[in-house]
Amino acid sequence: MSSHTKIVVLRSKELLYTILLVVVVLLTIIILFSLFVPGAESSDDEEAAINTEVAYIPGVYTSTLQLGNSNLEMQVVVDANHINDISISNLDESVATMYPLMEPTLTELENKVLEAQTVENISYSTETKYTSLMLLNSISQALGKATIVTENAQPSVDEMQ
Repeated sequence: MSSHTKIVVLRSKELLYTILLVVVVLLTIIILFSLFVPGAESSDDEEAAINTEVAYIPGVYTSTLQLGNSNLEMQVVVDANHINDISISNLDESVATMYPLMEPTLTELENKVLEAQTVENISYSTETKYTSLMLLNSISQALGKATIVTENAQPSVDEMQ
């Protein structure tokens, strides 16, 4: 009895890599299709984008920031659609010495606000929590003076009261 047995050797590594590559390619195609096909996004997303449009009256707006016995002015410079600059005026050496985290925290927050173009959902370090909250509140007050409520925008809680 002569039997011819054939042994098939499958290289499991190559098979696994091939399957993984096919899955990655399929996922990439699905993601690209959902991103670039017109009409793929829902009307709720478009409506939300319209409702969050913010316009500003161009100019320099200030809010008062009280630190101890000193009053500082938070200055926010805006054009029609963008926040361009955030700074503190009349920050003298004695106040800077008493509050050493003021300048570095403002610089960090300024970069984040200018990048995001909003004070909403700005993250800050836990070490500078209170300084950051105080500065963000002052920036928000100055921006509130510059904000134009558009027809499509939803009024904020402060505007309703």
